Amino acid sequence: MPTNNKPPVSRRSLLKFIGATGGSALMYDTMVAMGYTGTSDFNGPIKLPGDVKGASVLILGAGLAGMTAAYELRKAGYKVQVLEYNARPGGRNWSMYGGDSYTDIGGVTQNVKFAPGLYFNPGPWRLPHHHHAILYYCKLFNVALETFTMTNYNAYIHSTKSFGGKPVRRREIDMDFSGYAAELLAKATTKDKLDVALGKDEKDGLLQILKFWGGLDKNYEYRKGPAASELRGYKSDPGGGLAPLPEDSDPLPMKQLFTSDMWMFLEGRSYDYQTQLFEPVGGMGMIGKAFGQQLNGLIKYNCKVTAIQQDGKGVTATYVDTKKGGAPQTVHADWCVCTIPATVLSQIPMNVGGPMRNAINSLSYESSFKVGLQFKRRFWEEDDGIYGGISYTDQPITNISYPSTGFFKNGPAVLLGGYGYGNNLTDFSFAAMSPENQVKAAVEQGAKVHPQYKKEFDNGVAVAWHKVPFTLGCAGSWTEEGRAKHYNNMCALDGRIVLAGEHCSRLPAWQEGAILSSLDAIQRLHKRVLTA
Repeated sequence: MPTNNKPPVSRRSLLKFIGATGGSALMYDTMVAMGYTGTSDFNGPIKLPGDVKGASVLILGAGLAGMTAAYELRKAGYKVQVLEYNARPGGRNWSMYGGDSYTDIGGVTQNVKFAPGLYFNPGPWRLPHHHHAILYYCKLFNVALETFTMTNYNAYIHSTKSFGGKPVRRREIDMDFSGYAAELLAKATTKDKLDVALGKDEKDGLLQILKFWGGLDKNYEYRKGPAASELRGYKSDPGGGLAPLPEDSDPLPMKQLFTSDMWMFLEGRSYDYQTQLFEPVGGMGMIGKAFGQQLNGLIKYNCKVTAIQQDGKGVTATYVDTKKGGAPQTVHADWCVCTIPATVLSQIPMNVGGPMRNAINSLSYESSFKVGLQFKRRFWEEDDGIYGGISYTDQPITNISYPSTGFFKNGPAVLLGGYGYGNNLTDFSFAAMSPENQVKAAVEQGAKVHPQYKKEFDNGVAVAWHKVPFTLGCAGSWTEEGRAKHYNNMCALDGRIVLAGEHCSRLPAWQEGAILSSLDAIQRLHKRVLTA
């Protein structure tokens, strides 16, 4: 039994540790085993052959899972109708623009005041290169994509417990770790500690590699000098003409560096988070908008589902109009694809069997919050030379993500001023604040990385996902035990109902998982329809 009150290590913290100690390959294998990620198995557009004889399908939820189902089923000849809680398509595929408003389950309304053309993604914000399904639909629906800069070596890593609480450039941290590691390995090599494993030529080759990779001097030591500065940066950079000679920078002390926790933020080699990812031009919500345009007339918005009932002839959903009010209404279809998050679905009467009901009720959801901040100018570019990428901190805001678009523009800009994820005490304490106080806290904490924050701050918004009425949480959080016991029951057809969404995938929290789960669900549903 633990003897302290420290919160348990989160999955993401554990993965960072595994990645740092065992490498990206081991981290990825661990992520797969945890059901946290995996390569997309999308191999191109699906085919639903056969005569469906006018069968109808009711789809609950116009997130990416629901709209994928609607698009493909309609193409296969089904009569399709979609009920959506929000006044827009996309679900968690969501961007906030100036003029938008958002009300959480506590009744707090935020009016977005961003300048024209600026936006904030409170949900998904990047697309990995190997998420083939969502990239396929982006291309199919002409969603313009641009580069999302994941790793920027000029961004900061900040620890309140290390180096006097001052932020340090990522390139310096990264290089100093590499340099000291190279020095230690070089010492082992020169002291004949590797004779069994390596011959003389191999040892000489290894030493040259270490010298180059680690910025070592002629004595194979990582010290202040040109070799290290060429990689970690100079104290004063080389100039032109009669400018002073460049001044070498000072590596961080080895003992302080190795005992700090700053290595945790040196991701960049993982399969999901390579240096270059993608994002839609104009905000992540452009994907949901493009899907919605394809389904024009099929989606009924502002519909809060209150009951789902099935019998041998079909499925009936009861809903209320959240905008107009009035008496409950019903809609009927032969079959149903339900993409409502399990957090919400667990509160809706639905006559499915015990295995599916138990699966729905058993699934917990991750906590998450995001804060979008508009500043009067792009000071991170103008003052700090940071163009895209992410700075990390051990404060509750966790990171600061700089826009990967609009470089060198004058005037205001919006950055992601905080993103906390995972069921830990820090997330809950921050997310428990009012949106106004979350924004204030994000500015206070961000100022420890960028002193310009307080002077340049203009306005902001905050979204805590456990307070979002249509999800009541960020994403499904499967444990190994939970998957073994409930996952197949969650995904199985129950009578005339099948579930889909990121929570019904092995890529939870990713849009790719939502789409893949939908494609799998409708293929199984289609087979059932043809044999019914």
